[in-house]
Amino acid sequence: MSTVASHVAPHVPSHVAPHVAPADDPADDPAGSAAPRWLVVGAGGMLAHDLLDVLHGAAAHVRAARRADLDVTDAAAVAAAVRDVDVVVNCAAWTAVDDAESREADAFGVNAVGAANLARAARAAGARLVQVSTDYVFDGAATEPYAEDAPMAPVSAYGRTKAAGEWAVRAEAPDHLIVRTAWLYGAHGACFPRTMARLGAEKDRLAVVDDQVGQPTWTRDLADLVVRLVEAGAPAGTYHGTASGQTSWFGFTGRVLASAGLATPLEPTTSTAFVRPAPRPAWSVLGHDALRAAGVEPIGDWAARWDAAAADVLAG
Repeated sequence: MSTVASHVAPHVPSHVAPHVAPADDPADDPAGSAAPRWLVVGAGGMLAHDLLDVLHGAAAHVRAARRADLDVTDAAAVAAAVRDVDVVVNCAAWTAVDDAESREADAFGVNAVGAANLARAARAAGARLVQVSTDYVFDGAATEPYAEDAPMAPVSAYGRTKAAGEWAVRAEAPDHLIVRTAWLYGAHGACFPRTMARLGAEKDRLAVVDDQVGQPTWTRDLADLVVRLVEAGAPAGTYHGTASGQTSWFGFTGRVLASAGLATPLEPTTSTAFVRPAPRPAWSVLGHDALRAAGVEPIGDWAARWDAAAADVLAG
């Protein structure tokens, strides 16, 4: 019996996970009181988990806030949380792409109003804001990598709310870094590779979409890139935080199954086989010229980075 596997990695809303981590004890910081103070908002998500790990290995004081600790739609609470930090990374997002089609106002509250609140608070505190954004701000109709300054043209509610968040950050926080990413996977949340490895072990055949092209990106690599951007003092602006190269969901699945030691037959199929409430971009390949101009090395080729991540991710 064959099965058709979803081509879209599960989206886990990072704004619903309750937890808080206090700031590191300055006495434990070898860099002393001059170490930068970071606040990671939306700390329940897959990316934030890896970002916290990277930061704990650096000379930085780190605070983590999940939704139970900080509601990004509450401007007063946001201002209080941000006033004593140097860098704010906004990983909080409504990422349930299909649900956003029927709950766009809710998604807008987190993705746009929340971003605006953080931007205003960061400006008032003299802190640098890193806003994590998405390939969904584009329409997916391109045939070459999207440049950082390519016009935004979202075709889904999720994309519209994330684009609005970008606009708010640019307007309210001059010293911003907007980092767009796509096709994320990691060891600390539901993700496409683990889903496909599980299905590959359960089924005798998988059909996977081959007409959507993107850049599978390990959250650990993205976390490292965010820290490198900040440490480099990169100019304010928009950057693309994806792996290099490109593949389809079908191509990525083949690599995943090989890493898992599975020989499950794969069949390529098209997006029309998977009717979803929200349209998915057919082209999610992002260019990295702004990183190079800032002297920051982009993430390496997606296939090599998957090979480096596979054991950790598939064991998660």
